[in-house]
Amino acid sequence: MLGKDKTDIKFAKLSFDELYRELNTSYDGLSIKEANHRLNLQGENIVDKGKKKSAWLVLISQFKNWLMVALLIAAVIAYALGQHLEVGVIFSLVMLSVILGFFQEYRAEMALEKLAEYISRKSRVKRDGKWIEVDSEKLVVGDLVEIRIGDIVPADLRLIELDGLSVNESTLTGESMPVSKTVDKIRGAEPQHPKNMAFMGTSVAEGIGKGIVVSTGSATLLGKTASILARQPQETEFQKQTKKFSKFLFKVIVLMTAFVFIVNTALDKGVLDSFLFALALAVGITPELLPAIMTITLSQGSLKIAKKKVIVKRLMSVEDLGNIDTLCTDKTGTLTKGEFSLVGYESLDGGQDQILVLKALLCTSGELVGEQILTTNPIDKALWMSKEAKSIKHQLKSFQLIDENEFDFSRRRMSVLVKADNITTLIVKGSVESMVSIAKASEDQKEMILSKTKNLENQGYRVIGIGEKLLEKTTSEVNDEENITFLGFLLFSDPIKTTALKSLEKLRRLGVNIKILSGDSETVTAYIARQAGFDGENEKIVSGEELLGLSIEEFEKRVANTTLFARVTPEQKYKIVESLNKEGHVVGFLGDGVNDAPALRAADVGIAVDSGAMVAKEAADIILLRKDLMVLADGIEAGRKTFGNIMKYILNTISANYGNMFTVSLSSLFLKFIPLLPSQILLNNFISDIPLFAVATDNVDADFVKKPKKWNIGTISRFMLYFGLISSIFDFLMILPMVFIWHVSTDVFRTAWFIESSLSEILVTFAIRTKLPFYKSIPSFLLIGFSLFSSLVVIGMPLTVLGETLFEFSIMPLSLWIWVGIVVVGYFVAVELSKRRFFKRFEL
Repeated sequence: MLGKDKTDIKFAKLSFDELYRELNTSYDGLSIKEANHRLNLQGENIVDKGKKKSAWLVLISQFKNWLMVALLIAAVIAYALGQHLEVGVIFSLVMLSVILGFFQEYRAEMALEKLAEYISRKSRVKRDGKWIEVDSEKLVVGDLVEIRIGDIVPADLRLIELDGLSVNESTLTGESMPVSKTVDKIRGAEPQHPKNMAFMGTSVAEGIGKGIVVSTGSATLLGKTASILARQPQETEFQKQTKKFSKFLFKVIVLMTAFVFIVNTALDKGVLDSFLFALALAVGITPELLPAIMTITLSQGSLKIAKKKVIVKRLMSVEDLGNIDTLCTDKTGTLTKGEFSLVGYESLDGGQDQILVLKALLCTSGELVGEQILTTNPIDKALWMSKEAKSIKHQLKSFQLIDENEFDFSRRRMSVLVKADNITTLIVKGSVESMVSIAKASEDQKEMILSKTKNLENQGYRVIGIGEKLLEKTTSEVNDEENITFLGFLLFSDPIKTTALKSLEKLRRLGVNIKILSGDSETVTAYIARQAGFDGENEKIVSGEELLGLSIEEFEKRVANTTLFARVTPEQKYKIVESLNKEGHVVGFLGDGVNDAPALRAADVGIAVDSGAMVAKEAADIILLRKDLMVLADGIEAGRKTFGNIMKYILNTISANYGNMFTVSLSSLFLKFIPLLPSQILLNNFISDIPLFAVATDNVDADFVKKPKKWNIGTISRFMLYFGLISSIFDFLMILPMVFIWHVSTDVFRTAWFIESSLSEILVTFAIRTKLPFYKSIPSFLLIGFSLFSSLVVIGMPLTVLGETLFEFSIMPLSLWIWVGIVVVGYFVAVELSKRRFFKRFEL
């Protein structure tokens, strides 16, 4: 069974007496003897960082890759053949890939190190009836702890006494607004972060509080996050598929090389020559530039994405970002603006009188500076930012503020005493339930007010009540808040972003399924979902409570079939992401708090916001400079273009290299000499790969980015066989006339085949790079330029002294040059025609 989220928020629902009984403690805390006994049983209050990998182990693990093994073998072979330049190139590319992988994996340790910054070193605790200071590591469940302004909360506490306490919980939630705390027990559904609890790692913004320790170390919210981060991160989709592809390449290289060696030896071409030729061929067909091409293409993609306000921390995440098919996100700050605004006001008779706003402006917390109030309260800030406030704020000058009773969570309201025209009035503002409890009204009127409030809340509004009474006094007290006249309602909402509908529509066009994982109620989630274009009426909303106790199979089924989740805990978010990964989805998760870090780590692409908690940003792969789904949609589109360009290199290389391998294998049956010298094979491989360095800058067809893509090894292997066969057919159109009709010399044969093979691979790139007819898809200028340069080198090489002496090329007759041109053009046309049939049958 999927057990309940074990965060000890159950203590938030207990009265003080129930709390003391549950934890076997008291208002005076524990004795020193009992505290030491519990410390031995429970262990120290330390967040478990897991077993840290040494730098050497991380470095060695980078070589556990079949492509790396193939490249290192190729380097050894090239060295044995005297190709020292080739050795330098291969070794440099291997080390570049290893260094990048090393730093990316080692970076994961930083997320755990950052958690240490949120752990307090010393704590004030009451033991044996006296307040003493102890190391925070020595705190135990049942201790009574005092926290003051500036303190980092040392453990998870159930608050029992406070004076104006507010706590900055941004380390957990990513929300910068301090949360005012209360000591009242929580009734009804359990919120994720109850306001009568303070959590380890959060900081005291103002006031003083006392609380009983209910969780320490790894059992705290922060500790649970650390334990998940300490686990070995799952392989991303990119890592899984590149590993499969590398293994596939390695098998093909070994099998084909062995076949060529055996055939040539059997045909009595000399064991040593056959061995050297087979080894050179192994180097020639190994895509040694693949790590470099991928690094350059991913780097180019990350630069393009950065212009879209998306910063990539791991290069491989560029491709994973493009391949996302499921995005899990909260609504706050993504679909909504993440801040309240005043959207309406109503008197009891349904009228709209701005006097309600005026009196609400008078009854706000903060410091009055000129005609403005500086406040951190989101409701009061929304009042002052409203257009109504701007039009009536000049009327505030006629009022004199005499006294104020600050807001607290036990009353859930505040009041001010003001004077105007020699009339003194107490204005009260707060939650409607709180206002009704002190209103001078009949039971029917009170029921009508509460009923109207519920209807407004069902429409997604945050409703605040406003009331007043005459009070001929020079000071006021909380006890004066009684027998007030209820004036009306102030309506606030966290409005939908203007870009929300467009960004969601774009994500859907890109084939990305959106799942909303909200901490809010079902009512609010449904309202926002309707505003954002979801089918809020018919779409089943699953709450966190419904997920509790489900079997693994039931949980996975519910997650797969649900789009909207309400009141889900951080642990449930993590399990939802894990479940989607298990189903084979490429999952992106957008979060910004410490409690989002496990889900960020579990996702193929963890996406944090620049304004979020440091731990969240360390655990993430992608950082958004602006919390906006449109920015993310642009990043996904750019990621798909990057994936498209990487696939162009892979398809080009395997079709050409393995086409050459097929040709060599078959031609060995009737040729009495080695068709290409080892040096010529390596030169062919190097020159034909030069244009592909520019593939990172190439344009990608609009149709390619319309839906998520994955590495499809089956399609890649079919492409290799299909187009490798076409390549071999035209190779034989080149070879057979030279052997059986023109009877050219060995040097001329090798020169002609070298030129035909190299030009074919360069030219065919322009057919393979697009599913469209080649003339309907414009390549980048760099790709065209690099291809022209490489073609000129290929054509000119046999005419130079270097080509003649170092590579043993010969001058070719004009007729052979013409035939090379005919074969190359014919090959291009054949590939251009064949690709239409291939891509109709197989999806890339």
